[in-house]
Amino acid sequence: GKAGGGLCYGYRVLKKLDSEGEPVRGGREIMPEEATIVRRIFREFAAGKSPKAIAVDLNKEGIPGPLGRHWGDTSVRGHVVRGTGVINNELYTGVLVWNRLHFIKDPATGKRVSRANPLAKWIRTEVPHLRIVDDELWQAVKERQKSIASQFEVVAIATRKARARKLHTMKRPVTLLSGLLICGYCGGRYGLFTRDRYACLNHQRRGICDNGRTITREKIEQRVLAGLKERLVSADVVAEAIRAYAQETNRLNQERRAQGQQDRKARDKIERAIAGIMAAIEDGLYQPSMKARMEDLERQKAQITARLAVAPTDLPDQHPNIATLYKKRVEQFTHALADHEDGRQAAEALRSLIGKIVLTPGDKRGEVHAELRGELFGILELAKPEQNEQSDDIMTKGVAGPRNQIQNSPPRAGVFVPGSQWPADLNSHQGPATRQSRRRGTDKQNPLPWLSANRSTSRIWPQTDRPHPPFSKACRPPARRPTYSSPPCSQRRTRKGWIR
Repeated sequence: GKAGGGLCYGYRVLKKLDSEGEPVRGGREIMPEEATIVRRIFREFAAGKSPKAIAVDLNKEGIPGPLGRHWGDTSVRGHVVRGTGVINNELYTGVLVWNRLHFIKDPATGKRVSRANPLAKWIRTEVPHLRIVDDELWQAVKERQKSIASQFEVVAIATRKARARKLHTMKRPVTLLSGLLICGYCGGRYGLFTRDRYACLNHQRRGICDNGRTITREKIEQRVLAGLKERLVSADVVAEAIRAYAQETNRLNQERRAQGQQDRKARDKIERAIAGIMAAIEDGLYQPSMKARMEDLERQKAQITARLAVAPTDLPDQHPNIATLYKKRVEQFTHALADHEDGRQAAEALRSLIGKIVLTPGDKRGEVHAELRGELFGILELAKPEQNEQSDDIMTKGVAGPRNQIQNSPPRAGVFVPGSQWPADLNSHQGPATRQSRRRGTDKQNPLPWLSANRSTSRIWPQTDRPHPPFSKACRPPARRPTYSSPPCSQRRTRKGWIR
């Protein structure tokens, strides 16, 4: 009668000690406050109330759900076959069920997934002291579940057959933008609540968000693809991107050459010191301290030699037709995304570049603003002729965060998709890389600049911890004073104050 799994809603851990003072594990007892909510859910469902309506009412009343989270329709209805959800949990009738599931490792993803065991292998144990719901109420709920299942049985069978015929849906996410859409009001997920229409799931399932605006799947996908192509292949963006990339490449090449010269000078100095000690020993001037000094010098020499051996070479010069190649690759990329049969690899690349797409209702009826946030500048990798002619993969990069803190998340750039009527801005600037982070190899050989595109022009700033070089007006950062109290990470503090 002991519970070895997690703690179900409506119960709490029974804390007891045995004769030796050790805690007795697996004990449970009913929590009266939550047990009242369990009985209420059973009564309301048996009376004809939907799981969604039950969850919405509980959230409006401020009643916390399992694990202190908000209630959802799945928290109430769960899965009938697996016995999950409040109305399917046999523990509320005083029966503890074991061995319902077994777990296997998915060879494709490497993750652990659950599988239901046959009913014959389930192990049931009577625990009458944990009963919360009587048999009459339990049977009333089961009868309503059977009635609902019989009504939708034909539809469910047809849906399963249709999905089985669409083999390509098993090779890629259910939709191109699955898991990327975020509500701009509550920060929750946007998901399909009908076959082809997205909505805020916190609004649809839990009633805890006021964003009732929906958008069709076709419309949001078209806007994302059109926005990517329009923003990334415009003449201003291409020209500014190539120029900023060239400036950053030249600067990093100069730093690498300077560092290599310093290391070679230091190694020559150490070799002269070692030669001097060896000459003194040959002349009979040996001292015990010379051994420790020689070991220290040899260790320093080995470190510098190893650093020179793995030092990155200069970045290659740019291809003379890089602008044309860049536009061609972006067009191929967007065309592949629109292809439902052959676009799986391109879709995976898109999902790696876009961190999220924030959907916010507009002022007009039915208007929805879509904002892309992600490492969109990773598409610049497509334009590098030598490394990318042999592979179409697009890799996300880790960049250095504010000051000396290294972050593994990709850089974020904001681009508004709907059209030129909505501006775009650099919404979540993560901060420039520092010299120390570059020595640690954070930016490797891929110094991608920052992009901010608006309705008139594009501005690009290279990642650097030094004051920005004198750009033209089109590239110069906007002269606006920050509205927050703490200074941005691109500023530098001196004795006289902050310097931009």
